[in-house]
Amino acid sequence: MIDEEILAKRREEMVTSQIFQRGIRDPRLLQALREIPRHCFLPKNLSEQAYQDGALPIGLGQTISQPYIVAVMTDLLQLSGSETVLEIGTGSGYQAAVLSRMAAQVHSVEVIPALAETAAETLCRLGIGNVQVHLGDGSAIGWQPGAPYAGILVTAAAPAVPAGLLEQLAAGGRLILPVGGNGGQELQRWTRGPDGFHLENLFPVSFVPLRGEAGWSSGDWTVRPSSF
Repeated sequence: MIDEEILAKRREEMVTSQIFQRGIRDPRLLQALREIPRHCFLPKNLSEQAYQDGALPIGLGQTISQPYIVAVMTDLLQLSGSETVLEIGTGSGYQAAVLSRMAAQVHSVEVIPALAETAAETLCRLGIGNVQVHLGDGSAIGWQPGAPYAGILVTAAAPAVPAGLLEQLAAGGRLILPVGGNGGQELQRWTRGPDGFHLENLFPVSFVPLRGEAGWSSGDWTVRPSSF
């Protein structure tokens, strides 16, 4: 068992060297990353690696994203704290925990039962009460009961932006997701404006495939779709 003081020091070093020095300046986001114990969202044998600069496996072919990617995707939503947001792909629950400090309400949808259960238990144990984890395929239809959303995050790579998720954005809302296949992906931001949706292609990323109705099947994950 690693001493909590040591873990807190590593967490602070993570925020300084991996997040702040790469240009993230939102004080609420930086504070959230300082306080949320990333190691609690990992298998115990990986606790010592929790604050390293990279993604880590959480089992069942899934990963917890690199801390910087969690930070930058959250930052791109430009949240003020009063919003309701949606996450597709709960995974470990860490991204949802960060969002819980940035928004009023978080709905997170996970298609793998074991991950949904573990994430919900971890969030509850940490006293994070404004995140609801839902079991199901949110790839195409999101989570309609909570819509519309000021922000939507998709934490796995989609072949294309799901139209059903765009429709669940509130006016001025933003959808952040990686689009592409195993050969390469681009992080995109879609904003709902008065005249439709505005797309920004941001930078290359590497995520596990989105599974479900609007995601990739195992057989075609090696194919990269046409770029937008």
